[in-house]
Amino acid sequence: MNHHHAPAIPAALCDNAMSSRRITGHFQGIWVPMVTPFRDGEVDYAAAAALAAGLAASGIHGLVVCGTTGEAAMLGDDEQIALLKAVLAAVGPHFPVVMGVAGSDTRAVAARVQRLNDQPLAGLLISAPAYVRPSQLGILRHFQAISAVTDHSIILYNIPARTGVNIDPATVAELSLDTRFVAIKEAGGDMGQVTELLLTTRLDVLSGDDALLLATLCLGGHGAMSAAAQIRPDLYVQLHHLVKSGQVAAAQELFKSLLPMIRLLFAEPNPGPIKAALAMQGKLSDELRLPMTPMSAAGKARLAGALETLLALPQWPPRGACAGKREAAQDWLMQVVSCASVIPAVRCDDHHRN
Repeated sequence: MNHHHAPAIPAALCDNAMSSRRITGHFQGIWVPMVTPFRDGEVDYAAAAALAAGLAASGIHGLVVCGTTGEAAMLGDDEQIALLKAVLAAVGPHFPVVMGVAGSDTRAVAARVQRLNDQPLAGLLISAPAYVRPSQLGILRHFQAISAVTDHSIILYNIPARTGVNIDPATVAELSLDTRFVAIKEAGGDMGQVTELLLTTRLDVLSGDDALLLATLCLGGHGAMSAAAQIRPDLYVQLHHLVKSGQVAAAQELFKSLLPMIRLLFAEPNPGPIKAALAMQGKLSDELRLPMTPMSAAGKARLAGALETLLALPQWPPRGACAGKREAAQDWLMQVVSCASVIPAVRCDDHHRN
């Protein structure tokens, strides 16, 4: 399966994000796992379409439908397909969209993946089997069985806090011999493991822990699948751009502005706080499906203040300005911050040099 190179930073950041190709062999930049809007207990497909269109136009590099943040575990199969189709229609034929798939029964997951073969997806985000706690051999064979039934690119999703098992770097390295595996969303909270993945595999490494986003990028990570980026996605695109263009001091200052909101968005179970923030902006109804519940009243009070502060930050890139003009994009950020201790990881097989 041939994979085409996609640049880490769009050639023209002023261009609308819809100019991206949907089908991509590499996963870099900022990808947003969407929430699933509900209204009166049912999926609000109109709100989902509007949310997807707005995110796509913000400069992000792609969307994820039916991830953990999308409450996929509380959606029926028909709802998931209908939601995917609504998002695909909203963002147009060229914007990259990934579909999340999870489950503990390998045969059932493989069957669901097969049913997605006719969908125009950039790839599939697939987590390790949850609850059953398989061995590394079991995890390896689980993913190999899934790969055998699809031509879609596969992004591994390592989130041991939810699944109960870690996908060890050695397992990732073996899976990466199959070219269908192109990336990993790493949410294990272990920067040592992030470094090992960057040094020992050919996969694109995406941060799955928003609090470690800057650290992952500075180590050489290729981007993030960031739930928090649903709130001011342009600033997360800016963060990625600053690090990849060597402006780490400015990136550190920007991340300091993002971190209070990131902490609040995960102070209670995801996606309750994110939906609360989006509801405060009038983008959806503050509604979740059990067992997930909305954010507490006390949490919302703190969130409202942080949201007001975040929404007041300058838009990026500035309206009417080309993103290539570095000084216009960051004139309010430049402060002297030492970053001499940041040493990016370099792989001898780094495919982004080719």
